[in-house]
Amino acid sequence: MTAVERAPVAPVTAAGLTALRRRTTAVLVASQILGGLGVTTGLALGTVLAQRVGGTAALAGLAPTATVAGTAVLSMPMAALMTARGRRPGLVLGYLVGALGAVVVVVAARIGSFPLLLGGMAAFGAASSANLQARFAAADLAEPQRRAQAISLVVWATTVGAVLGPNIAAPAGRSVSGLGIPEAAGPFLWAAGTFLISAAVVAVLLRPDPLLTARALAPEDERSAEARSLRAGLAAVTASPRARLALVTVAVSHTAMVSVMSMTPVDLARHGAGIDLIGLVISGHIAGMYAFSPLMGRLADRVGRLSVTGLGAGLLACGLFLAGTAGGSHGRTAAGLFVLGLGWSAGLVAGSALLTDAVPQSARAAAQGLSDLTMNTSAGVGGAVAGLVVAQAGYAWLNAAAACLLLPLAALVLFTRGRAEAGADDGIRAEGP
Repeated sequence: MTAVERAPVAPVTAAGLTALRRRTTAVLVASQILGGLGVTTGLALGTVLAQRVGGTAALAGLAPTATVAGTAVLSMPMAALMTARGRRPGLVLGYLVGALGAVVVVVAARIGSFPLLLGGMAAFGAASSANLQARFAAADLAEPQRRAQAISLVVWATTVGAVLGPNIAAPAGRSVSGLGIPEAAGPFLWAAGTFLISAAVVAVLLRPDPLLTARALAPEDERSAEARSLRAGLAAVTASPRARLALVTVAVSHTAMVSVMSMTPVDLARHGAGIDLIGLVISGHIAGMYAFSPLMGRLADRVGRLSVTGLGAGLLACGLFLAGTAGGSHGRTAAGLFVLGLGWSAGLVAGSALLTDAVPQSARAAAQGLSDLTMNTSAGVGGAVAGLVVAQAGYAWLNAAAACLLLPLAALVLFTRGRAEAGADDGIRAEGP
């Protein structure tokens, strides 16, 4: 138990809590802008760099797979650290490990080592894990009826850095040309710097810690160490049909998005697109992912989590159809990737809010870590398979395979809605927070 938890809790006025929410959100927004810039600057050329170092398109998909695997593997240690000591130490750790991974990628590209490249990409994924976990930090102090909006605002903040990232990939690459470093590795060097700044912002300014503060304000029976264990988080998810649906939602949305997005630069390059055009397409995709998340949050709070989950599945299906039938049409591919990003946004925001609603406050950090582990492990498998599917069957078949993942999600949403309408829910309304 930390010193914060042992100390008496001073009374918190409504005005004081409102000011604390705003301060916490401002710090998370700043860190997300920087973190998003670093992640997307590197990922914009991750598959291209892997293809050049590995020598084949079949290996290109292993780069995003390694990143997603690193994000998944590190999500539980970060969740355990947050469960024990709060959000701040976990987020700082994620950004620092991500910076180290970015440097390792640069070294691997310089010496031409594909295994070292994959190791660096895995560590690079820790920064992505920190970005993802930050959305839950925004929900720690949020009012239940505005929880989805709080999550979506932090997700939206990634837009600034995420849209700029792919477009500064080219100048970042040119900046290292005189150092004997491949241009495709230059963005990773820049990413390392932004991750270090993100870590400093969180370490210095995210005080008081939102998770520890939320616990201090929680009822006495939710403050025990046993109720906050990873085992308790797993038990809470297992016991709640809505929590299980939330896990499936974020896992399917993330897997479909990562699998297709990771191989889109390779397909575009195969159809004659240059690095600048690839950057624009990925920027449009990322804008779809993040820029409209406040709208998704407002909808999730107003019309319900299940409705927005269904909307997300529909948007993902439309995006996969457009991208899968694009052929050599770069505009159609760009449109498909944009809609795919919108579907991911709806699924992530609604699923994250639904998970937070469905489990007790004491078990939330552990359950949220389990959610990120599930979604990133699934996406890691999807990314690994994506490279093989494109190499053997083509990009269109990859989109068709991703669309098949949406069928069980749609069925589960309908089943959960029917269960709730029949009165067999788990204590949380089907529509609304």
